[in-house]
Amino acid sequence: MSPAFVDNDANLDWKKIGYKARSAFAVILSLIVLIGGGWFVIAKAKEAWVAWRSEDDFIGEGKEEVVVAIPQGATSRSIADILVDSGVVKSAATFRKAATGAGATFDAGRFKLRTEIPAKTAITMLQDPANRVALKVRIKEGQARVQQWETLKTELGLNDEQLQEAAKSSELGLPAWANGEPEGFLFPDTYEIAEPVEALAVLQQQVGQFNKITGDLDFEAKAAAAERNPRDVLIVASIIEREAARAEDRAPIAGVIYNRLGKEMNLQLDSTVHYAVGDFTRVFTTEADRATDSPYNTYKNAGLPAGPISNPGKASIEAALNPADHDYLFFTAVDLDTGETRFAPDEAGHAANVAVLQQWCSDHQGRCN
Repeated sequence: MSPAFVDNDANLDWKKIGYKARSAFAVILSLIVLIGGGWFVIAKAKEAWVAWRSEDDFIGEGKEEVVVAIPQGATSRSIADILVDSGVVKSAATFRKAATGAGATFDAGRFKLRTEIPAKTAITMLQDPANRVALKVRIKEGQARVQQWETLKTELGLNDEQLQEAAKSSELGLPAWANGEPEGFLFPDTYEIAEPVEALAVLQQQVGQFNKITGDLDFEAKAAAAERNPRDVLIVASIIEREAARAEDRAPIAGVIYNRLGKEMNLQLDSTVHYAVGDFTRVFTTEADRATDSPYNTYKNAGLPAGPISNPGKASIEAALNPADHDYLFFTAVDLDTGETRFAPDEAGHAANVAVLQQWCSDHQGRCN
């Protein structure tokens, strides 16, 4: 036993033990206070550094993903304001200073960034092509020009004046037989749009795609081989796109149209009347609609309507080139949910099919308006 803990008789001296214990405790306590104080000072220093560092700039990897649009011709000042408003950087001045120091230049477009990132990180991300977000727009099949333009106005920010001016341009790339009218030639597809968005460039993409698709189909040569005007074939395709609810009905509907034309029968198609009155929201037409005085009204006028009534896709163009060979003169949908369509060679058969449709409408109130 250490002499520090025993008396002269070699017995435990509890007074000495208590004294030593108190001394050790005091030392340990002092160390704890010292270490704790040190950590406190370090934490406070770090906190102060972070506060100073982030006063005019964010630190870290950022938070939520955000897409930011940089307009054409934007300066570092305007870009800085955009980034601050989007929550990407904390200070416009800090961003401008960092951009100037780095000699950074920026392209127009849409970029994938993150909120609350340092200015230098924002600069790096804006200059990385991998962060560029393509602006895309989907144009549905079977829409008339005015319907397509609602999409272009909503998704691309274009307006009627811009689109109307572009539609009149001689630079659209329309075939000679289009007679300068873009309806029917604005091919439905998903397009990647260059920024800044220009109406003429958008319509040129659509017409260019039409020319490519019809070129691949050898459209003009096949129309000529069938002794048909290519514009007439396109009009038929535009009708098919509006009338056919199922892929398998396209060619049979084309056959009905050509059969009726061959017999000089009025086509009497509601889709052409919808175009004439400018209402694409209803399934059928009213007596007043069918009395409309318009070159697109195939109830009042013989032959094809004055022009395409929609912008058809590839399948409907192919059907117009390759109609089914049959003796049907009538067709009608009999189930608006499935799109089931029935065909008939005469009025009696058509009346029977119409009765099936009427029963369906009776069973599904409000669906056949």
